[in-house]
Amino acid sequence: MSTDEVLAAASKIVDDFGNHQTADYFAGFSADATFMFYTHSERLDSRAAYEALWAKWESEDGFKVHGCRSSNQLVQLIGQDAAVFTHLVSSDIEFADEVSTVEERETIVFAKVSGHWLAVHEHLSPNSP
Repeated sequence: MSTDEVLAAASKIVDDFGNHQTADYFAGFSADATFMFYTHSERLDSRAAYEALWAKWESEDGFKVHGCRSSNQLVQLIGQDAAVFTHLVSSDIEFADEVSTVEERETIVFAKVSGHWLAVHEHLSPNSP
């Protein structure tokens, strides 16, 4: 287990998100991953629930990701098979034909499953001063 492996898994998730590569993005999460978004009133208890919400955003709101940048990254290893990744994230998001940049703080918890690092929890907060 290494910090570099976790950073590579996190970087892939960020890159896939930033390029709106939906299938690849969701493949970085375990099926039973949970999600807490300050923009959504309830916890999402599975990857499928998040995928359904994402599809709703796309169909109803014209949602699209145009870019994503990560900074201030930190990996905390927990034993042999778990890690916490935190960073600041700046995303260019389109809703209703309007693109805006969103500044957030994100925590992703990873677990090593069958030799691969998968995200098992994601938590987003606004990055306000």
